Amino acid sequence: MLLVSVFVIPSAWMIITNRYNDIPWINWFCICFFGLGYPFALFNLFDRRPQIIINETGIFDRTAYNDFVNWNTIDHAYWITIHKQPFVCLIIKEEYKDLIKGSPRMKKVNEAMGFQEINISLGSVSNVDQQKLTALIINLANAKPMDRSRMLAGYTLNTPK
Repeated sequence: MLLVSVFVIPSAWMIITNRYNDIPWINWFCICFFGLGYPFALFNLFDRRPQIIINETGIFDRTAYNDFVNWNTIDHAYWITIHKQPFVCLIIKEEYKDLIKGSPRMKKVNEAMGFQEINISLGSVSNVDQQKLTALIINLANAKPMDRSRMLAGYTLNTPK
């Protein structure tokens, strides 16, 4: 939302005050193009749907992957922090790697940065300890299917205050 405001507000100010009107279409273009970002920013600001869902079936992240990642497909997990943004990286078993959709170029970029095929961003999730979440994912991936609901009932992932 800040990026949108950086371009829209100065352009609108230039049009209203008749300053720098040598090329007025640039100002109108900035207002129209970057102004389209306001509805998207407001939608994301007020969106109250859960970003990460963890249940007996698997783990679901709205921003990372379109479907639940089944616990049987996860081999291991680790957490990484890049530019103060925590991520949980899921290592997928070799026999399921062909099911992961994505471009080969992005897979190479992820690999070069230390990421995996599926990465869960925790930057927009508040009060979650990435170490506890990673441990929970590893434990649930290694647990028997009948033990997963019992394990989920006993976990709290909130960070200490």
